[in-house]
Amino acid sequence: MKILAIIITLLSIAGCSKSQPNTEVTNPVKNNPTDTAGKSLSYLALGDSYTIGEAVDADKNFPHQLVSALKSSGLNLKEPQIIARTGWTTDELISAIKEQSPAGKFDIVTLLIGVNNQYRGYNIDTYRTEFITLLNTAIGYANNNKAHVFVLSIPDYGVTPYAQNSDKEKIAREIDSYNAINKQEAEKFGVKYIDITPISRKAANDPELVASDGLHPSAKMYAEWVTLLAPAVANGLK
Repeated sequence: MKILAIIITLLSIAGCSKSQPNTEVTNPVKNNPTDTAGKSLSYLALGDSYTIGEAVDADKNFPHQLVSALKSSGLNLKEPQIIARTGWTTDELISAIKEQSPAGKFDIVTLLIGVNNQYRGYNIDTYRTEFITLLNTAIGYANNNKAHVFVLSIPDYGVTPYAQNSDKEKIAREIDSYNAINKQEAEKFGVKYIDITPISRKAANDPELVASDGLHPSAKMYAEWVTLLAPAVANGLK
């Protein structure tokens, strides 16, 4: 009888062990670093006047319009944190980021910088070096997730009323040279590049694309930028 009882006990233990759940299995949704369901997403925008939105209402600059567009697509975003000022060059943006030292990591980071380097006639090789520094910084703030970093090309202000007495062809050539650098470096780093320069050049024939100061993009132009940027950001967040 004792032997029979032992056998029954052993069979019971074996049966229970087979029915135990596998505790090694993880939740793929919970552990997916790119899952955005129900998450309040943060956004850091780095740049100059084209990012802060000189001469337009604050809620009409491209970072705020981007947030609105992404919210409309079902994503939950916080207000953008913007480090940008009219007139800033790459070195000034680098200094400002160090000074402000934004806390934490961000789900989206955009970078648009360089027009004032061109305007002041700075060395273009220095631009490359400092742009790489800023791109590395942007990636770091995106928690090293390159899919969450977006570089925008420099607009061509040579088509605006502000530049009507300037050498427009020279400005265009130099802007193209700067954009060749930021595009090349973005692609080297595996970062999405958004070419908004062709949109900016449409201002030559559409005055509504220029703000009231005759130089900077209008809310309408920023909206056109966002039509290119928002799908890329949404895709990068998947």
